[in-house]
Amino acid sequence: MDTATLSLCQWPIFSSSPSSLRMHVRVLCRIPHLSASTVDKTLSQINNSGIVACLRANSAEVAMKAANAAIAGGVSVLEIVVSTPGVFEVLHQLVKEHPTVALGVGTVLRIEDAKNAIKAGAKFLLSPATVKDIMVMEYVKSGEVLYIPGTMTPTEILSACDAGAKMVKIYPVSALGGFQYISALKKTFPHVCMVASQGITIDAIEEYILRGASSVVLSDAIFDKEAMEQHNFDKIHKFAHSATLRGNTAVNR
Repeated sequence: MDTATLSLCQWPIFSSSPSSLRMHVRVLCRIPHLSASTVDKTLSQINNSGIVACLRANSAEVAMKAANAAIAGGVSVLEIVVSTPGVFEVLHQLVKEHPTVALGVGTVLRIEDAKNAIKAGAKFLLSPATVKDIMVMEYVKSGEVLYIPGTMTPTEILSACDAGAKMVKIYPVSALGGFQYISALKKTFPHVCMVASQGITIDAIEEYILRGASSVVLSDAIFDKEAMEQHNFDKIHKFAHSATLRGNTAVNR
């Protein structure tokens, strides 16, 4: 089968055993298409990392230092929340300094912010909901930029996949039942790559991925509020290193 013609939300399922099904889907979510586009490479990087570090800061200077600390700690996928002052300038600089890191912008709700993020070099965009204007952007449709829309219900997941999403964000996952909610969703959507987001700790990474999440978003777990306020970037480096190790262990089980 020529996998270049299929999206991850449309992949056929061959196994009927629950345990083998979970393993089979996990492998499919981690392998890029035969003719890999930029989006496929970003998908692969997100899935192989197991974590998306989510940074929000009160200044561009703090954002830059915190991002560098996390990357030095091993983070290979980093999202900067759009409300961070100077977010696009910070992103542009990070893209130049760390060309192998998958860098993106999160909490994107406006088409203008999506365009500015792409101009700054974002490889992916995340939203807490599905923004149709972003979904139909040419950059997204052509496979140059990965858009991960936010979904909560089975209906929203199905709608996002039908609209072309290759990965969806399950948000707010902790409020919905945590990894148990992911497990329940995967019974219906075993072929959908899901990023679990909201309130996830480093200790919970392995459980989320075991239950079917392709990756998890970590915000305060890496960019600890107290550490950010005190500019304790050594602490952020430590948390990033710990999260990276947990993520690598989880996806390679």
